[in-house]
Amino acid sequence: MEEFRRTYSRLCKESGAEPQETVLQQMHQLPQGRLDLATQSLTVDTCRALGKLLQKEALLTELVLSDCMLSEEGAVLLLQGLCVNTIVRFLDLKGNNLRASGAEALAKLLRQNKSIQSLTLEWNSLGTWEEAFAAFCGALAANGALRQLDLRNNQISHKGAEELALALKSNTSLQQLDFPPDLRWNHIGLLGGRALVNCLPSNRTLWKLELAGNSIPGDILRAVEQAMDHNQDRQTAFRESQARAHVLSKEVRHLREEKSKQFLDLMETIDRQREEMVRSSKASAARVGQLQEALNERHSIINALKAKLQMAEAALALSEQKAQDLGELLATTEQEQRSLAQRQAKEHRLEQQEAAERESKLRRDLSAANEKNLLLQNQVDELERKVKSQQDQLFLTRQELTNTAAELKMRAVQAEERLELEKKRSRQSLEDAEHLRFKEVEHMTRHLEESERAMQERVQRLEAVRLSLEEQQRLAHLEEKLRLLAQARDEAQSACLQQKQVVADAQARASQLGRQVEGLTRRLEELQQELSNKDQEKAAEVTRVRLELQEQNGRLQAELTAQEALKEKAAALERQLKVIASDHREALLDRESENASLREKLRLKQAEIARIRDEEAQRASFLQNAVLAYVQGSPLRTLSPQK
Repeated sequence: MEEFRRTYSRLCKESGAEPQETVLQQMHQLPQGRLDLATQSLTVDTCRALGKLLQKEALLTELVLSDCMLSEEGAVLLLQGLCVNTIVRFLDLKGNNLRASGAEALAKLLRQNKSIQSLTLEWNSLGTWEEAFAAFCGALAANGALRQLDLRNNQISHKGAEELALALKSNTSLQQLDFPPDLRWNHIGLLGGRALVNCLPSNRTLWKLELAGNSIPGDILRAVEQAMDHNQDRQTAFRESQARAHVLSKEVRHLREEKSKQFLDLMETIDRQREEMVRSSKASAARVGQLQEALNERHSIINALKAKLQMAEAALALSEQKAQDLGELLATTEQEQRSLAQRQAKEHRLEQQEAAERESKLRRDLSAANEKNLLLQNQVDELERKVKSQQDQLFLTRQELTNTAAELKMRAVQAEERLELEKKRSRQSLEDAEHLRFKEVEHMTRHLEESERAMQERVQRLEAVRLSLEEQQRLAHLEEKLRLLAQARDEAQSACLQQKQVVADAQARASQLGRQVEGLTRRLEELQQELSNKDQEKAAEVTRVRLELQEQNGRLQAELTAQEALKEKAAALERQLKVIASDHREALLDRESENASLREKLRLKQAEIARIRDEEAQRASFLQNAVLAYVQGSPLRTLSPQK
């Protein structure tokens, strides 16, 4: 440690600066190759000396420079010294406000240094300069030694996230490492989140990716978590297969070693027996005549040895049979695994076929609803033609009324005012119903983003409900208008019959009242024109909303197609297929519950519509009673018997 301090002091003096006392104190307390200079204000001369020291010093394995507020020049000098260092494994640069030059120096460090395994860059500003951060990401893609990277609170935008996604996607060495980046509390957003999600299918080993505090939608975060879970399952399955292969290879090696050991023992026994046989044959050759009996005994010994040899050969054959049985067992296990994968793939295909059948059924229901809509539209057109004919008759009736008296004019004005008031009320009720319908459509649109098939079903059901509500509202409105027009026509006819008796008295004021009535008639026509324009605008708005829903349906179908392609690619993974099957069952249960809730909402809406119709009918009856009471109590009715 003293040598480390002396080297630092000497390098500071060579550069013409005094060594910092706080740095010397930290070097004096150097624990097991760890230099902690956190919260120390390091000057440029100190950074230059430390950079030179790190080029050749082999004692440090961990360097902590967090919250040192390094200047751009000081950070560059330190990182240049670390470029040739091969000992430092952990580098902490948290809270140093590194900017463009710092990001470029870090890029150079990652390209040249192959020993740093952990790099902490929290609370810096690397993402503010896009070009420098792109260079940093390019160097990160070329680095094959880094195991842990912390980029929290670095103001990384969606473009920076795209560069980082390219680094994770294109670098093959990173894809083979345990590399969990921490990107919390940046400005990645929706586009950056999509870029990261798009890079994950190419990276099959990334098991953790922290993205909290980046304004990323929940579906993107769930897609990232799902990809991470898939990678974890894939790594677990890979490790299990490696463990099985290791155990089997170990058993095979053990059997081979035992077999070779038995064979060597047998060969040694045979060699010893051969030597004994040679010695005995030499002795027997010298004493052929005298030792015939001994020779017979030797023959018996040789026979016994041959029996032992046969027993050893039988044991060798038995061991070979055991090895063959183990190989057959291994092949049987592999065949069972393949059959299991095929069975699961078949089940997945059956589920896809069922989904396709359900989709075709929904399409047929949609076509039936469209046909019903066309039929209702034809009925509405017929009603509109009838209304037009009634309006023509009303116009003729109004021309006859131009010769009536002032009392009829006043009554007509009052009736028009009440009619306008009722129109305003009906228009307000229609606007309220339309507002509620728009709120309901917006609510359903938000729910459309949660699930692909549930979205499609909800869109179709809401479309059918909306069309039925619109048709019912339009029919109710047209019926109300027809009833009011018929009532006005009846009242006008009765008034004409009464006024024919006093037509002689009313001719003097007929011209003046005629002009007023014509003005009011033009005003009524203008109001009717405005009402028709409002109806056309509403129809155009409904058409636009329908087109938007169809476009969303198309996009959802495209996304569904893409997801089906991804599911086909994942059909070979056993564990993922089990997870997908369980998730699918849970999703079906959730969708059934959602369908039940939607049916309940539809029932409530229908009850509310029925209540509104009853209220409108009650209001119309009240209006009719009021008009009849007014007609019966008018002074014109009292004067008619006197005439």
